[in-house]
Amino acid sequence: MHRRLRSATPLLTALLVALCASAAFATDKEAKPSPADALTLYAGATIIDGTGAPAQPDQDILVRGERIVAVGPHGSLAEAKGATVKTVDLHGRYVIPGLIDSHVHIATPPNPKRAQAILRRNLYAGVTAVRDMADDLRSVGELAREARTGEIPSPDIYYAVVMAGPEFFADPRVAAASYGVKPGTSPWMQSIDGKTDLREAVTLARGTSATALKVYADLPPELVKAITAEAHRQHMMVWAHSAVFPTRPADVIDAGVDVVSHACYQAYQLEPVMLKAYEDHTPVHEDLLAKNGDDPVMAGLYRDMLKHGTILDATGSLFVQYDAERKAHPDRRPLRCTGPTTIRLVRQAWQAGVPISAGTDSDPDFKHVWPSVYDEIFFLTHDVGMPPLQAIRSATLIGAEAAGQAKDMGSIEAGKLANFAVLTADPLKDIGNLRSIRMTVKRGHAYPRADYRQVTKEEMGDDDD
Repeated sequence: MHRRLRSATPLLTALLVALCASAAFATDKEAKPSPADALTLYAGATIIDGTGAPAQPDQDILVRGERIVAVGPHGSLAEAKGATVKTVDLHGRYVIPGLIDSHVHIATPPNPKRAQAILRRNLYAGVTAVRDMADDLRSVGELAREARTGEIPSPDIYYAVVMAGPEFFADPRVAAASYGVKPGTSPWMQSIDGKTDLREAVTLARGTSATALKVYADLPPELVKAITAEAHRQHMMVWAHSAVFPTRPADVIDAGVDVVSHACYQAYQLEPVMLKAYEDHTPVHEDLLAKNGDDPVMAGLYRDMLKHGTILDATGSLFVQYDAERKAHPDRRPLRCTGPTTIRLVRQAWQAGVPISAGTDSDPDFKHVWPSVYDEIFFLTHDVGMPPLQAIRSATLIGAEAAGQAKDMGSIEAGKLANFAVLTADPLKDIGNLRSIRMTVKRGHAYPRADYRQVTKEEMGDDDD
């Protein structure tokens, strides 16, 4: 224990540097928490509440400070009739819960200007929370603090500590996210083997203020199970790749992890001989899937997910988009799955009733106007076949559950945070109407879309990549 703490001590210097770094774009005057006693009535909107229930027209939302006090038919909320209540007329508008991207990477390597530009862009497009899945937590922790206090306009950030086998830590991404520390020895990226004191390892992880552990790669089933049990004992969630290599998807699920990422990786369950290491990027043998209809092996996997309550962070749009890019650049190495196979796997999971969140694992250049979570929502509707109502639920309530935050966000309900987006067109008629956003409300504070401006090349300076 003392040896591990001494090895982490030099990190304090780097952490203090990160804490003192000036935040780009933090001068937005609107990025302030709402007064705790301020009352605002959002009146007359059609509400799509995120639970999957039908849209409710002509509804009022009463907000005090950062939370929703009440929701009800227009004019029915008695507390909304006081003289001090500010009213925002939303007749003819549509309100959905704030969107949640359940798979982002904002600091590998750390670049605060770029991260803040992307986070700001996402907030003004209706994204009120993200789940960061493995990064330099010295940077992510500070971004999360700034987002939570309103120092920067940003979704709230919930993040993970990585645990993986020793072989994984030769990955150059680890060095980029652990600069100044021997890879595998930092509290936020830990090398785990059979000799590791898991109680100490999870305690160190908790010290980063992470929400969860991410079980990443190169771990056998018994260690995946032991890590999960210890994390849950210490009240941390466990997020994992669908296949951890050499651990098969079925063993990852049976270990009791809370969320698995990448629907594609689930097809490794069909392999006669499982890949021994994450570093072996041999694609799944797609011809092993049933030629017609649902695959029976996948059906068994999805039954296990339902039994354990496991959420699928599908990241499907990533694979579909990469397929399209390879048509223009056929020399690029293929991913582990093609787009059509990924679509097939996610569709079968959804039809089996598996809860699916909207995670992206990619983000367009900060110069793009819209966030990549829109692409994942469009994937779920246009490719997988989800009705828009269910796709919105995936990007809101299921995303909140994946981040362990469903008590406070993910749906428009009394007692939850006032996190929602106001649209001028009905997203249930066309999910593309997400782009009709006129305002994001996060923790009770309004961010009008009209106030959004893209970051300039001059502001980015040398960080313009």
